[in-house]
Amino acid sequence: MSSSAEIRNNIRRLRFEHAEMTQQALAERVGVTRQTVNAIELGKYSPSLEVAFRIAAVFAKPLEDVFQYRERPRARADSGWVD
Repeated sequence: MSSSAEIRNNIRRLRFEHAEMTQQALAERVGVTRQTVNAIELGKYSPSLEVAFRIAAVFAKPLEDVFQYRERPRARADSGWVD
């Protein structure tokens, strides 16, 4: 079964609001690689819950201010509509 969820984030905006913090600086504070931060920012990788909380803590923001979760409607074969 394919995923019907979308996770978006505000990491890039938050980095720039925090003295234009680099991906490398954020990665070092969180304990991941710069490549991981990049992939999370681009929405190509969903972080573990622990990493998500660490990122939020760096910016002193609640998790939902950094990450947003949205379920996408699934295609329904019986109704003829598609997302």
